Amino acid sequence: MTEKVYASAEEALNGIVRDDMLVCAGGFGLCGMPESLIYALQATGVKGLSVVSNNAGIDGIGLSRLIETRQISKMISSYVGNNKTFEKAYLAGEIELEFSPQGTMSERLRAGGAGIAGFYTRTGVGTVIAEGKPLMEFEGDTFVLERGIRADLALVRAETADTEGNLVYRKTARNFNPMMAMSGRVTVAEVERIVPAGTLDPDHIHTSGIFVQRIVKSSQAKRIEFTTNRERETA
Repeated sequence: MTEKVYASAEEALNGIVRDDMLVCAGGFGLCGMPESLIYALQATGVKGLSVVSNNAGIDGIGLSRLIETRQISKMISSYVGNNKTFEKAYLAGEIELEFSPQGTMSERLRAGGAGIAGFYTRTGVGTVIAEGKPLMEFEGDTFVLERGIRADLALVRAETADTEGNLVYRKTARNFNPMMAMSGRVTVAEVERIVPAGTLDPDHIHTSGIFVQRIVKSSQAKRIEFTTNRERETA
């Protein structure tokens, strides 16, 4: 085992979590969600977390469990539907919400990882998204300043990692994971399989190992959020 590979999700989070952290968690719905790491984070008992994620899981699964246990104080998300647990907590004033459009959220994460403090975008101008943020005109159009996100901890999920932390994602399960891996001051990757360094084709690597500090094999089976079947055709 190399210094980046850990035996369990609990061990992978040991010594790097604390109250009031800013945490990124990958996934689009349940696709590409680092479920083992999320539950290991819940088990630590840390609280006051601000979490950046496209959504907050679904009822009883993923980040929704940390909302149930009052460990998340703020969500930075682009979508919060399909989650009654989140809705109930928000309406009760138990959790703060910052909406960030999906493209803007992706770029905020990438910018943070690239050392870019902020950028201007037209998305959200004239809406509540832009309230309280600096505006600037470029060639006659108004843009709003969005800040880059540099997370204390990033939790991501990939299909394959080598022992140096290079990651390969599978199809749409890639979603926000590469940007979140860049954004984290410490990034922990949950993967389906771990291979020796040098096994992966360099041209096929999606996230460089320089962005990943710890790796663990997933202990959670992949979930399917919605199943849609076509009716069988009959002759």
